[in-house]
Amino acid sequence: MTTLLVGIAVVVFALDLVTKIAAVAFIDPRNPIEVIGDTVTLTLIRNPGAAFSMATGMTWLLTFVAVGVVIGVVRIGRTLSSRWWALGLGLVLGGALGNLVDRIFRSPGPLQGHVVDFVSVGWWPVFNVADSAIVCGAILLVALTLFGIEPGGGSTSRNGDAA
Repeated sequence: MTTLLVGIAVVVFALDLVTKIAAVAFIDPRNPIEVIGDTVTLTLIRNPGAAFSMATGMTWLLTFVAVGVVIGVVRIGRTLSSRWWALGLGLVLGGALGNLVDRIFRSPGPLQGHVVDFVSVGWWPVFNVADSAIVCGAILLVALTLFGIEPGGGSTSRNGDAA
């Protein structure tokens, strides 16, 4: 399962990196690109905070939280027997690495870099591929927990189907 987890993380990380490079190269921050009217647009912003622009003054702390998430996922990942847990953790790991690279290497400087966000849907805050992967992975992990599917592949329910 470690191979599946790492493979998913690599794909998410690569998609995030490529789309951020393209967004920076092709989207003018003053001129969003309409995809579906004004409901879905490509809008380039640099986000110093976390989701919903929380903790904008604590970029360095968010960097260390992301490092902690990466370490935690890698440690759990070595013991996995469940494909579903590998998928969820792979999504979280790839997304965390994607945003961590921004925090480390983008301006204004190391550990304080602003994350590139560019997808805008309705009233929802602008996000990127990494953000989407983290949210989808987290939702999957919560669902697995609620349904009693354990990372080791077992089930805590009597009738549960191990993944």
